[in-house]
Formats: sequence, structure tokens, C-alpha cells
Amino acid sequence: MEDGTSETPGYCSDTDTGYDVSQWDARAGCEVRQILDRIADKWSLLVIALLDRRSLRFTELRREIDGISQRMLARTLRHLERDGLVSRTVYPSVPPRVDYALTPLGVTLHATIQALVTWTEANTDQIAAARVAYDRREAVDRLDADRRAAERDAIAHEVLTGARG
Repeated sequence: MEDGTSETPGYCSDTDTGYDVSQWDARAGCEVRQILDRIADKWSLLVIALLDRRSLRFTELRREIDGISQRMLARTLRHLERDGLVSRTVYPSVPPRVDYALTPLGVTLHATIQALVTWTEANTDQIAAARVAYDRREAVDRLDADRRAAERDAIAHEVLTGARG
């Protein structure tokens, strides 16, 4: 194997050691993309954020996450457990008690997510201003395009009615 080549199957980055956006390759077999898709979905982010506080039972998680179905929560927890981000502990009781908690790997992911949330909160005003400016430009461009279309329609109408007369 060439020096610098990843031995991990499905790793989609170039062999170069620098940053390369191709590591987020959209190909179906790309592990990096699959992991990013999994941890960046809205349900996973909420589960990870809630489990950072303490371990929770399934029903507690479902109660805390507005809009999630039982099926989707179960699926999300299975995926996060499979990826090593969440642990599942079953206690032998009647009925069985199951707790979910972040693993040490999940805790490190939560720290990364928290940094993103902090950045978002710090830049909310700038993002809102950029959205307003963009929407204004789009509205002006739409009006301008509508005006040009109306002018073309008027010219075409004149040509057609003048040619008939």
C-alpha cells in the first residue's frame, strides 16, 4: 500500500494529508458521509444533547423530543448505539428498565455539537441580516425580471397587432 493511503475501506478522502472536501463524498459507500448524515440529522442531535445531561429511559427521551415517533426514536437510538455513541443498559426488573447514556465517544461528539451551537448563537444576528439582504436582492431581481417580461410582452403584442392591421 502506498504511503499515506488510508487502509480503512470506504474512506473517501485523497491520500494527501491536507484537508479535502472530497472526504464528504456523496458516494453510497463513503463512511465519512454516512457518519455525518447519521449524526447531523435532527433527531440524533436532540438525543445526544439530552443524554449529555444524564442517562434517560426511552419514555423520557420520547417525552422530551417533540414530534418524534416511537419508531423513529427507536431507530435513532439503535443507530447511535451501533455507531458507539450511545450505550443501552437493560435492568432485570418487571417491566424491564432500559437506560440510554452517552458513551465517552458520544461525550466528545456532544462537545463538538456544543461548539457549533455556540457559533450559531454568536452569529445569529449576522445570519439574519444576511438573509434580509438576500431576500431584498431577490425581490428586486424578481421585480426587474417581471418588468422586462412585461416590456417584451408589450412589444410582442404591438408587433402582432400591427402585423394583423
